[in-house]
Amino acid sequence: MISRRILTVCGLVTLGLVGASHAVSGQTYPARPVRLLVGYAPGGANDIVARLMAQWLSDRLGQIFVVENRPGAASNTATEAVVRSPPDGYTLFLANASNAINATFYEKLSYNFIRDIVPIAGIMRVPNVMEVNSSFAAKTVPEFIAYGKSNPGTINFVSGGIGTSDHMAGELFKMMVGLHMTHIPYRGEAPALADVLGGQVQLIFGTAPASIEQIRAGRLRALAVTTATRSDALPDIPSLGEIVSGYEASSWYGIGAPRNTPAEIVDKLNREVNAALADPKMKARLADLGGMMVPGAPSDFGKLVAAETDKWAKVIKFAAIKAE
Repeated sequence: MISRRILTVCGLVTLGLVGASHAVSGQTYPARPVRLLVGYAPGGANDIVARLMAQWLSDRLGQIFVVENRPGAASNTATEAVVRSPPDGYTLFLANASNAINATFYEKLSYNFIRDIVPIAGIMRVPNVMEVNSSFAAKTVPEFIAYGKSNPGTINFVSGGIGTSDHMAGELFKMMVGLHMTHIPYRGEAPALADVLGGQVQLIFGTAPASIEQIRAGRLRALAVTTATRSDALPDIPSLGEIVSGYEASSWYGIGAPRNTPAEIVDKLNREVNAALADPKMKARLADLGGMMVPGAPSDFGKLVAAETDKWAKVIKFAAIKAE
C-alpha cells in the first residue's frame, strides 16, 4: 500500500513540474508560427491594423505571426474559430467594435465574448467617417440631411456587414436625425468602400484606416467624423457631435485569445503590443490612420470591451435593431 508520505511527495513534484512548464511556456513562447485571425476580408481597417501589428510581433518575437482572414457574420465566424482553438497562444484574434455590438445584436451566439475571449491588449480607437462618393450632391451634413428628407428612400448606405461598427454608426445617425436610408451589408468593408468609390451606392460610415487615403486623394468626400470631437488625422472635417448633439460612435481594435490562455503568454504579448504603441514609427503610422492609441494592461482592454458592450446594447434595444 502506498504511504501517505509518498503520495504527498509525488503531489509536490507534480505541482512543481506544472509550475515549471508554465514558466517555460512564457519564456520560450512563441516556438512556432502564430495565427492572428481577422473577421473581415483583406483590405479593410481590421486587416490593415492586424498586418501592422503582426509584422511588429514577428520582428520582436522571432516567429512569424500570420494574418488569417475569415470573413463572415460580422466577425462571428472568426470569433467562434478562436473560441474553439487551444488556449496556447498560437491562435490570436483581432478584436474590434463589432464584438461588443454582436453580444446584443445576435440573440443566439455560441459563445460569450467577455467570458470566452481573454483580453490581451488594446491597440487604438478610431473614428468612423461619414463619407460619400465625390460626385454626390451634398457637400455637408446639413445638406445631406436636407437631401435625404426631400428624397425619402433614395439613399443607400453600405457597411462591412450586419452589426459592424459602420452599420451601427449609420443606424445611430438614422435614429438621431429621423432619416430613412436603406442599409446594404457587404462581406467586408473593402468591397463596400469600392462600390461607394464606383458610385453604385451613396454613403458609408467607413472606418478611418480603410478610407483616409481615398479622402485625402479627393476620391471620397468626408462629411464628418463620427466622434464627439474632431480627429487629429482629419482636422478640417467636422465631427458629427458638432452637428447632431450627443452623437458619438467610434471603432476600436485590440488583441484577444481563447479563455485560459496562460497568463505568462498574455502578459508577454501585452508588453510587446504596448511597446509597439510607444514606438515613434508605429505610433505615427497608426495615428496617420486616424487612430488614438489605447495602451494599458489586459484588464484595461477588458474594461473598454465591457463599456462598449453596454453602450451598444442600449442603442440596439432602443432602436429595436435585429439581425437578418
